Amino acid sequence: MNVENKQPRHACCSKLKFFLCSLSFVFFAKAFGGAYMKSSITQIERRFDIPSSLIGVIDGSFEMGNLLIIAFVSYFGAKLHRPRLIGIGCLVMAIGSFCTALPHFFQGPYKYETSLTHNVNNMTDSIMPCLTNGNISTADETPSVKTNIGCEKVAGSSMWIYVFLGNMLRGIGETPIMPLGVSYLDDFSKPDNTPFYLACIHTIGIFGPMFGFMLGSFLAKIYVDIGFVDLDFVTITYKDSRWVGAWWLGFIITGTVALVSSIPFWFLPKSLPKEGEQQSQNKNVEFATEKEQQNFLENNNHQEKKKPVTFKEMAKNFLPSLRRLFSNSVYVLLITTYFVVVNGFVGLITFKPKYIEQIFGQDASKAVFIIGVTNLPAVALGIIIGGFLLKHFKLGYVGATRVSISTAICSFCLLCTQSFITCDNAEVAGLTVTYQGTPKVSYNLDTLLSQCNTGCSCSVNQWDPVCAQNGITYASPCLAGCQSSTGTGKKMVFHNCSCLGGWMVPAQNMSTVLGQCPRKSNCNHMFKILTALSTLGSFISGLGGTAGYIVLLRSIEEDLKSLALGMQSLIVRTFGGIPPPIYFGALIDRTCLKWGSKPCGGRGACRIYDANAFRLSFMGLVSGLYFTSFLLWGLLYKRIMNKANKLAVRNQAKDNTPEDNGLVNGHASINIGEDKQDSDNESAV
Repeated sequence: MNVENKQPRHACCSKLKFFLCSLSFVFFAKAFGGAYMKSSITQIERRFDIPSSLIGVIDGSFEMGNLLIIAFVSYFGAKLHRPRLIGIGCLVMAIGSFCTALPHFFQGPYKYETSLTHNVNNMTDSIMPCLTNGNISTADETPSVKTNIGCEKVAGSSMWIYVFLGNMLRGIGETPIMPLGVSYLDDFSKPDNTPFYLACIHTIGIFGPMFGFMLGSFLAKIYVDIGFVDLDFVTITYKDSRWVGAWWLGFIITGTVALVSSIPFWFLPKSLPKEGEQQSQNKNVEFATEKEQQNFLENNNHQEKKKPVTFKEMAKNFLPSLRRLFSNSVYVLLITTYFVVVNGFVGLITFKPKYIEQIFGQDASKAVFIIGVTNLPAVALGIIIGGFLLKHFKLGYVGATRVSISTAICSFCLLCTQSFITCDNAEVAGLTVTYQGTPKVSYNLDTLLSQCNTGCSCSVNQWDPVCAQNGITYASPCLAGCQSSTGTGKKMVFHNCSCLGGWMVPAQNMSTVLGQCPRKSNCNHMFKILTALSTLGSFISGLGGTAGYIVLLRSIEEDLKSLALGMQSLIVRTFGGIPPPIYFGALIDRTCLKWGSKPCGGRGACRIYDANAFRLSFMGLVSGLYFTSFLLWGLLYKRIMNKANKLAVRNQAKDNTPEDNGLVNGHASINIGEDKQDSDNESAV
């Protein structure tokens, strides 16, 4: 018998590396899909004409799907074939992404809100806005029941349910990836290598959001019905608040990536030898006698043929395991801290593109692109550097906690600074300035009417903005008092606008063009400052990312690792993932100055916000949540240090040897809630 040929000397190590590469790609795929969803929030909101609070519910459906099964997957999955469960999850993610894109193929063409739709079939006619809007006003406000039913069917207003269900399926599919993947890697890797492996996974994974936001930025400039409509008849551009990009195409792409990422996990084993131990065992076998080598192989075969644990046995130990887990005070504090942090982060990342668009006058495509090419690479760089620092300085449990709390302080300070970076409101006559030019914010649509347009019988519900040479935007050509027009499509110009008379100088004409006026030049300068501060804050947050994982992993016992990660995801996603988009969206809706109108009447998506109220509400809430998490990190650090000092005094009094401290492979667990593990805690600290 040739014993040497049966020794998998290099296979075990290569399989672990293969799993590491596969898991990194899955982290990329899930982050790619999640980031694209975030980048498409504005497009979906406009396409289905829904408020920010409802788009928050849709965004939160991902977490709803995740929490449905995460506790069971984390506990039972740890005792089953973890790689295959991850592969199944990737397949479900792909199905969810494809489901999200379905409404585009069921709906009719997108019909944006405009007073010029009657001119589509005859682009040579001259429009007289001041006269034509009189008939449109009453028709829009009181649509007949028959017309309402018909246009609701065409618009497909209820099709957002497919997006909701698809996003929920993505959440269900992602469930096994983090708890089972991280625990599988940590179980079979060297303890010293775990921080570096985690840093590698999260660093590669962070490129997913970067590519997701970049894809969202690119598709935001492509019209939603590209290939199905003649773009010459589209009178809006991607800078318009009514524009909808090809959001559906991105979900087909992200679903395909998720589908491909599932393939490697079907070829991985249920378990692997511990990294570093197999090589040592093989070396011993090389110098053993033939009989000893045969016994070694028989023992290995016997271990591989052990009777698997039954479902009944696993279920019996579930509740006792939960009690042991939540008796750990450090773990409970960590979970509380995480879900507060995630509340702030989810609210921030969900509505930051809209924040940039409304406060600094950037278009949706640019807002998404800036996040993708500045903030996310900064986070990736911070994560990889943080992992190297932990490995290089061999920072233990307390050291990782210090890194986490230090980065939390710096991030909070930078976030507070960003709250003071602002830009003036866009100048819209009747909403943010009066028709006489005085700055005045009004939430009452009656202020859109003025003496200069009272004879036009304009509808105050329409939003078809035009820009005058004085830099003022008017909600529609009719409200600007325009009497005639020339040109077609996007190049249409409206003339003899009576509401411009008090603003103009003799050298200027009284004409307007389609679209909202650009913001003041200082807005671009302020936006650059915000981007720099935000990028620096992202880098600092990334530095503490790996440290936070180490604190979590070292605060729990070995057999509870998967369950602890799963319960962490369950609790954090339940309280930190679902509510924030909803209450952030509801808060943002309160700052809306002008709501759009649906084709059949009723309130659509918001067209313009009060920039100052938006900034104070949004950034104030985010800063408050991060400040609360900072206080919780302080309590956590105090709890850890008190226990560490207590254990140090006790061990010194007993004059313990290093062996008594219970350090096994540098991987001792830390359960502050149980005195029997004090020696283990001290070694890990």
